[in-house]
Amino acid sequence: MEINWIVIGVVAIVLIALILFMIKKNQKEKKKLTDFLNNDFKKAEEDEPDFDNAGER
Repeated sequence: MEINWIVIGVVAIVLIALILFMIKKNQKEKKKLTDFLNNDFKKAEEDEPDFDNAGER
């Protein structure tokens, strides 16, 4: 039985291209998710306690 190196080479190149494509797409999705999570959250404004007038009640 003879090994068909051309078919193995083509399959290997296609697999490498697919892996690179998936890595690149994953990086874009990760950046989009990070930006969404960082910018979507609106922190509730809290009144800071006024320590200067704390004793004058």
